[in-house]
Amino acid sequence: MRREDEPGLSYKARRRWSLVLLLVGLPLYIIAVVTVLNWLDRPPVWLELLVYIVLGILWAVPFKFVFRGVGKEDPDQDPN
Repeated sequence: MRREDEPGLSYKARRRWSLVLLLVGLPLYIIAVVTVLNWLDRPPVWLELLVYIVLGILWAVPFKFVFRGVGKEDPDQDPN
């Protein structure tokens, strides 16, 4: 089991939050970015692509701690 003196989210909580972020947060973020870019006059295609690439990478930076180690086995699980 997880030790109580360890800071941060448990493995199961990180897995759940990562699913919420990917299935709910990311689509909402995409819709918001497209909406804001459409409110502005449409920039040239190369600039629009650059904005989408940069914002596509930047959305995950604040949530890096949630995604770290989620694809690995549960470290708190008993190996037996």
